[in-house]
Amino acid sequence: MTTETTTHDFAPEASTTPHLRTLTSRMTSPAILVPGAVKHLAALGQLVHGQGVPATTLELVHLRASQINGCGWCIDYGMRQARKAGESEDRLASVSAWRESPYLSEAECAALELAEAVTRLADSPDPVPDAVWARASEHYDEQGLAALVLYVGVTNLYNRLNVTTRQVTGTGY
Repeated sequence: MTTETTTHDFAPEASTTPHLRTLTSRMTSPAILVPGAVKHLAALGQLVHGQGVPATTLELVHLRASQINGCGWCIDYGMRQARKAGESEDRLASVSAWRESPYLSEAECAALELAEAVTRLADSPDPVPDAVWARASEHYDEQGLAALVLYVGVTNLYNRLNVTTRQVTGTGY
């Protein structure tokens, strides 16, 4: 039995910014320790591409869910991936306050609203209200909605793995 211990395509490049505090993770990521897990999780995350949601929207959704969950590793990863996809600093800075942002489209705002509802399931007696779903449905067909829901779910899984084990921001797995 072997384990995958190399840096993977989804891992951010090691940061060149000096760390000002010494932080250590609790353990190696479970996605690395369980043989094959990281490969399958990465593949699942890639399946949503080309399913009716622009790649830049997926990056914004990943970033917002990661902000809500407080996953520093995933926020760092999300920012790097979004920049590679051509996102501007103005748009990235506005994700946390997307409701007030003039830089995002109505479709992107609907995707971010859906991502927030899916991420915060336990925070409301009506976790994904019909109005939220209806706004997303105005911009995405059933295939696109499936891609959004799946991508938010995968993002939330990564967030939970990384937050629980305290993966250090700016490092690869």
